[in-house]
Amino acid sequence: MNRFERFPEPHGEAEVRYLDGEFRILRPGSFVRCAVTGQTIPLDELRYWSVDLQEAYASPEAVLTRVRELPPQG
Repeated sequence: MNRFERFPEPHGEAEVRYLDGEFRILRPGSFVRCAVTGQTIPLDELRYWSVDLQEAYASPEAVLTRVRELPPQG
């Protein structure tokens, strides 16, 4: 590496693949957006997401809101 090499700035929105119990960063960034509220969530504070929907949530309340919006399965 030399001083002229440039790397992507990690200050934008990250692209993330949500997995069971962990997530994988596909495009570097410092935050993701809550799928319900639109609130930014710093990656180091990300605790709630849906593997099936591939969405992040800012809080347990946001998760509950999304679950209530989904059609019943059965």
